[in-house]
Amino acid sequence: QVQLVESGGGLVQAGGSLRLSCAASGIIFNFFTMNWYRQAPGKERELVASISSGSSTNYADSAKGRFTISRDNAKRTVYLQMNSLKPEDTAVYYCHCQRYTNDYWGQGTQVTVSS
Repeated sequence: QVQLVESGGGLVQAGGSLRLSCAASGIIFNFFTMNWYRQAPGKERELVASISSGSSTNYADSAKGRFTISRDNAKRTVYLQMNSLKPEDTAVYYCHCQRYTNDYWGQGTQVTVSS
């Protein structure tokens, strides 16, 4: 059974930082591309950051320069370090993994940035 368990969300003031973690089980972690998505109320889910099995990274324009995605294959965990947070970063953040046609989602963690 595949499980992606996010943690690290919470309430932070604008300009602050949070580090999200996503622990994976039930997959060969090293083989999967790991992604962080977010969904704000009334908006579509959007890709925030991605890290490939070879650790190549991509970021949404809104995340460039502020967020850093990383992975620890030994711990089967992907991280999202978020700095200089803005109120518009408020959303539920979801961990997602993908390999070929197989993909899985975590349950999400709430991030709220107050102004």
